[in-house]
Amino acid sequence: MQIDAWQMMTDKPKTDGESDVITKTKPKTQRPPMYKVLLLNDDYTPMEFVVHVLERFFGVSHSQAVEIMLTVHKKGVAVVGVFSYEIAETKVAQVMDFARRNQHPLQCTMEKED
Repeated sequence: MQIDAWQMMTDKPKTDGESDVITKTKPKTQRPPMYKVLLLNDDYTPMEFVVHVLERFFGVSHSQAVEIMLTVHKKGVAVVGVFSYEIAETKVAQVMDFARRNQHPLQCTMEKED
């Protein structure tokens, strides 16, 4: 036999100064893990193509794209965005597909953000 909280409150005699409070606990929702999308340097993909990819798939301005491209060129890698898993995965697939269709070896990967 199940007794719900309301029944328990109404069946129980109250003593002087006693009150019942029913609290509902909300489950704490966790933020989904975020993923960094990384662009890797290579010796063959033209800089202009990398700038175009950054503008097209990551929505950055031309000057931001040039800055990121130079970081990739000088440091070998750069974070181009941080997204939920599904969006990061889609961006990586779009960049890789676009690079292959244009016969460039550009590499784009993702990794979990710390």
